[in-house]
Amino acid sequence: MTTPTKKSRRTKPSLREKAMGYLAMREYSYKELKQKLRAYLPVTEEDVEPDLEAHYEAVNVLLDDFKARGWLSEERYTEQIVHARQRKFGSVRIANELREHGIGEELVDKAMAEVKTNDLANALVIYRKKYDAPPNSREEWAKQARFLQSRGFGFDIIKKVVIYKASNRNIEDQEIEE
Repeated sequence: MTTPTKKSRRTKPSLREKAMGYLAMREYSYKELKQKLRAYLPVTEEDVEPDLEAHYEAVNVLLDDFKARGWLSEERYTEQIVHARQRKFGSVRIANELREHGIGEELVDKAMAEVKTNDLANALVIYRKKYDAPPNSREEWAKQARFLQSRGFGFDIIKKVVIYKASNRNIEDQEIEE
C-alpha cells in the first residue's frame, strides 16, 4: 500500500465551476459575473495567444444558460442590493449603484418605486443619528444638506428634513408628508 507523499494537484476549475462558486456566495448581476469570468482566462502552456473571442463567447453562453435555469437573476440581485442598502442610503444612490451593475432601467424603476415610499423615514433616521441639534447657520444647513445628499437623498427629501429640523419642530413623519 502506497501513501501519497505529495499533495495531489488540483485541476483548475472550469468556467462553469467558477461561476457556480461565485453564485454560491451571493447574487451577482449579469454584467458583474461576466466581468469576473472574463478575467478568469484559462491559459494552457500550448497557448501563446489565447483566443479571447472564443473565451468571451463561452462566458456569454454560460451566463445565458444560467439565466435560463434561474440561477442568475437580475430581479433577485436587485432585491438583495435594495435590501442591503436601503437603511443607509437614499433612492438616488441605490438607483445609481444598480445602473452601474448593469441592471436595466425598467427593473431599477420598479425597485425605486418601493424605496421612495420609505425615503423620508430613512432620511430622518440617518439625519437623527448624525445630527442632534438643528442647524444654527447657513453653513451648518448646507453641511447637513450635503451629508444627506451624499447618502443619496433627493433635494425634496433633504429640504423637508433639514428645514423642519431647523424650525425646531418635533419632526414626525405625519407632519412632513404632504
